[in-house]
Amino acid sequence: EVQLLESGGGSVQAGGSLRLSCTASGFPFDESTMGWYRQGPGNECDLVSSIRRDVGTYYDDSVKGRFTISQDNAKNTVYLQMNTLKPEDTAVYFCAAAERGRLAVWQWCGNNFYRWGQGTQVTVSS
Repeated sequence: EVQLLESGGGSVQAGGSLRLSCTASGFPFDESTMGWYRQGPGNECDLVSSIRRDVGTYYDDSVKGRFTISQDNAKNTVYLQMNTLKPEDTAVYFCAAAERGRLAVWQWCGNNFYRWGQGTQVTVSS
């Protein structure tokens, strides 16, 4: 069974830090593109960051220099370290996986093209 289990969301004040974790099972983790989306208005998801072993990393301009994505293949886990958080980072964050190709910079949350986690709330207060 394919699963993406997320943890690490929460509430912090502006300037604080959080680390999201996503542990995967049921598909070839180290051959997949892993990433994090955050949900905007409606059911739209914007790609925050992604990582793939043979390609490297991607970051949205809004998080460059503040967020760092990494993966531990031994644990089948991808992390998103979020520093210097801003109120505009407030959103539900979804872990996603694409077994082939890249993660698109925009997608409908939970679509059938990717594997999705259940989502975790990040709230940043000013």
